[in-house]
Amino acid sequence: MTVIDADCHVIECEQTWSLADESEARFAPFGVTSAEGKRYVAIDGRLRPATAGQDDDSRGPKLQLSGLAQISQANRNMQDIPARLRHMDELGVDIQVLYPTIYLGQLTTRPQVEAAMSRSYNRWLANIWRQSDGRLRWAMVPPLLDMDESLEQLRWSRDNGACGIFLRGFEGDRLLADSYFFPLYEEAERLDVPICVHAGCANPSFRGLVAREPFSGAKLPVISACHSVLFHELPDKFPRLRWAFIEASSDWIPWVINDIRRRREREGMQPLSENPLRDNRIYVTCQTNDDIPLAVSYGGEDSLIIGTDYGHAGTTGDLRALADLEENTGLPPATVRKILEDNPKRLYAL
Repeated sequence: MTVIDADCHVIECEQTWSLADESEARFAPFGVTSAEGKRYVAIDGRLRPATAGQDDDSRGPKLQLSGLAQISQANRNMQDIPARLRHMDELGVDIQVLYPTIYLGQLTTRPQVEAAMSRSYNRWLANIWRQSDGRLRWAMVPPLLDMDESLEQLRWSRDNGACGIFLRGFEGDRLLADSYFFPLYEEAERLDVPICVHAGCANPSFRGLVAREPFSGAKLPVISACHSVLFHELPDKFPRLRWAFIEASSDWIPWVINDIRRRREREGMQPLSENPLRDNRIYVTCQTNDDIPLAVSYGGEDSLIIGTDYGHAGTTGDLRALADLEENTGLPPATVRKILEDNPKRLYAL
């Protein structure tokens, strides 16, 4: 069985921003340390807290529970790719799919800055893929403030190891059902690359409102996006496009499906099929502490995937998640195989 960790992370570093075109070097983020020793990153004239996971400190229960304490800083920021591959071997993982960390929120409102940053980031991930013998695949970051540039970078990224498109549930002042994104969906469908909606939020007003509520700021936009995609019938508009909703558990699946069934009925819309996840090419990451049998009963057997959140110390971080799914959840072996191999292979076209 090919074991696929469907949600892992890179921790961005100085090298991430060193691959922009020479004319764009002035837009590169850089680190700043305050007089009190606090670390920040300067992006487009603003200071932001340094990316989580850059610190080597392995103390505290959060880092121990997530497994972050077992991952060296060189592994997190991809400065030692052979070591990362060796750690994957130790964990019994054949392929990791890499997502960004710094992009979990909106970084700039200037299209030229966003384009330069995403171009350098995508080149960095392509280099990582080349050095990994295909074991480190990645979701590309589109510069959504410039749709033409997004499509150009998507085409390049698809040819250089990208197997998904990273989006957040709220993108600026738009929801994902907005027709602004349709050119991206059309090109993604043509290139056979899925839309991967990851925990995070790129709407500054909402993030400010829930600044002290990580669940609301990171998870709710994912759930909202899935509801919006299904309710507004985007899978019908793009009949070959696959969708993934990443790092927000799977316990919400019954709630969303039941709510959409009722709303569609009240609006006189076409009812959902018996298996709306499978029939709409929707995939959802589960956690080992989810009620996975319940998600399976709502059609999740062909739609669930799982990730360790490798490199992070959040509530979804669990280096043993893939092993525990096989050893400790009591799921039938055929279901485990679908979650660990068949479903992520189909989602990411691996």
